[in-house]
Amino acid sequence: MVYAVTHVLIVVILLELFREHFVKNKQNFPFHYVFAGGIFSLFPDFDVAVFYILSFFGFTIEQIHRTFSHNIFIPLLFAALAFVSYKFKSKKLSEHHIKLKNLFLVIAFGIFIHLVLDALIWGKISPFYPLSNYSIGLDLVKAVPSAWQKSFLQSLDAALLIIWLVYLELRHKISSFL
Repeated sequence: MVYAVTHVLIVVILLELFREHFVKNKQNFPFHYVFAGGIFSLFPDFDVAVFYILSFFGFTIEQIHRTFSHNIFIPLLFAALAFVSYKFKSKKLSEHHIKLKNLFLVIAFGIFIHLVLDALIWGKISPFYPLSNYSIGLDLVKAVPSAWQKSFLQSLDAALLIIWLVYLELRHKISSFL
């Protein structure tokens, strides 16, 4: 399973790249969207917490994890909520210029990227569960040399964190806050 730091940082990096290179007026896409996308990228893994409860009733992690929370219907639901909220005049949710329609899109994006990462890097997902048990996944971790496989996900987390911190220093001079 891809670790939480990788899930968060991939979404944060992608949203920040979008914000920096495609959004002309940063007030229309404040950093709060990037933050929300990163946080909601962890949403599909709430099923692990559900497993901790259901394990007392004999359920296994395989019966719970990557089933009901790892399907395409959840990001589609948030995309539909964004579409519906586009029909209504969207008010700002705070003084930070957060709009509900954009927030729903960012949430859908974060969850979708979570699913893509899980399907690409480690194991399989069932994108149409509970309608179908069809599963997909490339399991790219198995493509790295076997001696590296046990430490690959930790190394990926560390590399992404270093890349993100270097970016923050170069772009936003975070060391001046210390």
